[in-house]
Amino acid sequence: MSEDVKPRRKYDSTRRQAQAAQTRQDILAAAQQLFLERGYAGTTLAAIAQAAGVVVETIYRAYGSKAELFKAVVQAAVAGGAARAQVPVEQRPAIAAVIAEPDPHRQLQLYAATQPGIHARAGPLMRVLVEAAATDPELARLRAQIEEERRNGQGSLAQLLADRGVLRPELPVQEGGDLVWTLSSLAVYDLLVRQRGWTPERYRDWLAAALARELLPG
Repeated sequence: MSEDVKPRRKYDSTRRQAQAAQTRQDILAAAQQLFLERGYAGTTLAAIAQAAGVVVETIYRAYGSKAELFKAVVQAAVAGGAARAQVPVEQRPAIAAVIAEPDPHRQLQLYAATQPGIHARAGPLMRVLVEAAATDPELARLRAQIEEERRNGQGSLAQLLADRGVLRPELPVQEGGDLVWTLSSLAVYDLLVRQRGWTPERYRDWLAAALARELLPG
């Protein structure tokens, strides 16, 4: 007699993927706290691993290096969380609303409204990076990479306005991107909010108005 052979159950990786995602979030949360408390040089991967409840090898497998982990922490802060950082930028609700808005003035208002939160979340980490990059060539390269990615991302706003025919006709798209990148920078935010005491709301409204003056006709 032949025995009936039950078919093997199809491997379900959903639980394992969820566990891996949770582990990455735990690592990012622990790293962010320690980087802010101890600075970059004062934070070791061993300390992060202990705080996250993992072994150091897990961090290396997930991120490759301490510098890449720091970059991931910054990206998660910009996005508003590790899970959001996995979503393409143009699909994140706030940015999707900017893209979908037909009125250019309202578009710039929606964009400006995203910046105070980003600077509040990522600003403390970027200040850690600026300080560490002064003496660490690898972090200097990381800082330059992050700024270049920010420049490319924010330049897409000027390109969007140009594609819709609402960018100032005498303004080159690349220069328009430079203006968005500069006006939206952490340096300008720090000058106005941290040093001059502007509220985030006042900064938001100023940024929207400044972008409109620089980018839109008339």
